[in-house]
Amino acid sequence: MSNIVVLGTGMAGMGAAYRLHAEGIKPVLYDKNPYHGGHTASFVNSGFLFDLGPHISFTKDERVQGLLADAVDQKYESVQVNLANYWRGYWPLHPVQLHLHGLPEDVIVKVISDFVAEEHSPQQREVKNYEDWLLASFGRTFAELFPMTYTRKYHTTTASNMSTDWLGPRMYRPSLEEIVRGAVSASAPQKHYITNFRYPTQGGFVAYLQKWVPLGNLKLGHQLVAVDPKQRTLSFANGLVTGYDGLVSSVPLPDLIGMIASAPPDVVAAAQRLACTTCVLVNVGVSRADLSPGQITYFYDEDLTFTRLSFPHMLSSANAPNGTGSIQAEVYFSSKYKPLTVSPEDVIEPVIRDLRKVGLIKDGDEILYKGAHLLRYANIIFDLERAEALKTVHAYLDEVGIAYCGRYGDWGYMWTDESFISGERAAGQALEKLKAAS
Repeated sequence: MSNIVVLGTGMAGMGAAYRLHAEGIKPVLYDKNPYHGGHTASFVNSGFLFDLGPHISFTKDERVQGLLADAVDQKYESVQVNLANYWRGYWPLHPVQLHLHGLPEDVIVKVISDFVAEEHSPQQREVKNYEDWLLASFGRTFAELFPMTYTRKYHTTTASNMSTDWLGPRMYRPSLEEIVRGAVSASAPQKHYITNFRYPTQGGFVAYLQKWVPLGNLKLGHQLVAVDPKQRTLSFANGLVTGYDGLVSSVPLPDLIGMIASAPPDVVAAAQRLACTTCVLVNVGVSRADLSPGQITYFYDEDLTFTRLSFPHMLSSANAPNGTGSIQAEVYFSSKYKPLTVSPEDVIEPVIRDLRKVGLIKDGDEILYKGAHLLRYANIIFDLERAEALKTVHAYLDEVGIAYCGRYGDWGYMWTDESFISGERAAGQALEKLKAAS
């Protein structure tokens, strides 16, 4: 039986284990943490369950839908999505471009007039980056007030420094009729790529992985420090050195390349150019459940600490004690554009201050829990250096026979189903390499 090693035990790592198990192979699964799950992990503090970010499953892939449902014995919540926005004291529905109703009249007029002017411009705007796409799609006023501002908060760089490779269905481009209808009516239809989602009834998002853990030989608390693709060996901080026949990695590419001593200088330099946000998750338990009408809210004001809020108790009632509510705030940094210069705990009080400022925590509310969790790698930044740098790194890993997967191996914007399928695909590539070698 081939000795195939999988680095990482998140959704991608489990996808690899699932694929290998189907071929009769039980891989060794290494994780640096004392727990499995990677970014799919869930934690309970003072009775409040928090995932590592707002994880929900909205896949349209029927096979993956079935796999996830079976993984929790069909015990999941099916929730109608309800998203909200906050901008300068206003709470427009999502997406904002379809729900201008209630915003200041001068803003609405300027948004519509700019949209019309862009639509009827005699010269079509050349799209070289995300800013160009926003201006061409929405006109300058809306682009600058909303998505361009949000980009600086979420991606920690400017829209002019980003490509459009990540967009897909994430930004809805409306017609003039849709914009006008949403401006004059409070009952304009909501249009979003997510309409409903599923979430495990018990145990948080990590519950989706529980049945897949036995598919591999799990080795927790193993911090990888070196990879030798020529000798096919892995070295860990605890002194273990082990070999492999095939290797599947979901380790973030900058870290992985940094652990390969024989990596060429141009590959090392390319890996260092890859950008990703760092996120401080601030988790808050509150003595009241009716905190928000929506499960997720986006915040555009740059003077507010957080970029996005989610409310875990609205995903499953088991995520919080009866009669209480929970808030998870996302505060973004990046080593490349906006370095984190304080401890995660230093972010807690500014977040609570701003939760009070926007009215989500009221004077009579008791804070039952507050804590912070650092995600060193959060969201891939699709800056203008990404494509070329990634091409160099992936070509090298293909050459030395390391199959990569997941958000930080593929270095892409991946949802749950995409990460799982990415792991399956990488495992298939590792198997093909072994067959070719034999």
